[in-house]
Parts: sequence; structure tokens; C-alpha cells
Amino acid sequence: MGTIETDEQVRSALIEMELGALHRWGKGDPSGFLEISAPDVVYFDPTLEKRIDNHKELSAHYEAIRGMIAIEKHDLLNPKVQRVGDLAVLTFNYVSYGGNEAGMRWNCTEVYRKDPVGWRIIQTHWSHTKTM
Repeated sequence: MGTIETDEQVRSALIEMELGALHRWGKGDPSGFLEISAPDVVYFDPTLEKRIDNHKELSAHYEAIRGMIAIEKHDLLNPKVQRVGDLAVLTFNYVSYGGNEAGMRWNCTEVYRKDPVGWRIIQTHWSHTKTM
């Protein structure tokens, strides 16, 4: 019988996974996200015309930009995890700084599913934060 995780343990684990992947992303390494994404992951990004529908397509997209991302500093703000059984939704605001940028602002929603491997992303949605 598996260990029962509290909501707080799940919250901490998912935020830690996300921060680890974002740290690698900022160094041009998208593999952190690939490692925590499920085979049936779907992905929305405002820079793409259509949704990505699986891990293979996401890998191809990320390989095309590998090494091109350089983020000097980043902030994950207002993280919230809502869990229902073996599904959890992580939402947060994200600010990335690179070079002379004042900061790129994003909204992110990640849906995680627990499977035999562990918690894995099954849906990602990035959008730009509207500035006032």
C-alpha cells in the first residue's frame, strides 16, 4: 500500500518540481520540463499557433529552442495548488529577467496527474500577463 500524501506535501513537491524545471529552463535546458511531463501531455503557449498534443511533439518543440533561453533571475509568485485525488492544478505568476529586460510577466497553469512514476504534468498553459 502506498504512502498517503497530505495536500501540503503535494503542494511542496509540485512547487519544488516546477522550480527545478524553471531553473534549468533559464539555463537553456528544457529537459527539466520534459522529465516531469507525461507521455500524453498537452501544451499551450502564446508563441505557438496550435496546441502541442504529446511528449514527442513537446520534445521536438523544446529541442528547436534548446540553448536559446537565458534567464538571469526569475520569480515564481502566488503559487496555488488545488488537489483532487490523483490530480492537482498548480497556478502561478512568473517573472523572468534576462539581460537588460525589465521582466517578462507570465501566467501559468500546470495540471499534474499522479501515476506509478509519480506526479507528472498532463497539461500546461502559458499566457502573457496583461500590464496596466
